[in-house]
Amino acid sequence: MNSRPSSLDRFIPHPDVRERFEILIRAPAGLVMDVASNFDMQSLPLVKAIFWLREKVLRSGRHAQRRPQGILDEMQALGWGLLAEQRGRLVICGARCQPWLANVTFSALNADDFRAYAEPGQVKIAWTLETDEIGPALTRFAQETRAVATDEAARTRFLRYWRWARFGIISIRLLLLPAIRRAAERRWALEQGGT
Repeated sequence: MNSRPSSLDRFIPHPDVRERFEILIRAPAGLVMDVASNFDMQSLPLVKAIFWLREKVLRSGRHAQRRPQGILDEMQALGWGLLAEQRGRLVICGARCQPWLANVTFSALNADDFRAYAEPGQVKIAWTLETDEIGPALTRFAQETRAVATDEAARTRFLRYWRWARFGIISIRLLLLPAIRRAAERRWALEQGGT
């Protein structure tokens, strides 16, 4: 586990669940963030299949047809709020919810209230998109997710859900990062006049 400070420390300093993934991308940080923020994760067939499988396992019923959209637009349409942003370098989104429900409702919280929010029966989740330029046109891209329950009853339900749901959630991250790398490197090559 990486021990360096996280941008999520101010929102969820002691998570029940923490997942962090990083990848090196041969493109400038600003370009990588633009590609990541606007990447349509459901354009990946395996990611789409994971969402479909969750619907079947939890019997959530059919959802409205979605239009192709970037990660940030899709998450905000689902109810996630923007907690912090450093243009071209960092985006932090967060929400409260009951993730074990078949039809999860995400509700945004104000950044100033997020850490102290403690309504019983809820889970607070925050996630990042991060870029760190470590060389000329070489960027470390990271995505971190943290979750913490607001009480013991919610923690019990959440951790029971997480035991099986984490496989799909982690798989999405592991599919997403190389796809973002391919898209960013392809765009950078085109911008440099390559093929």
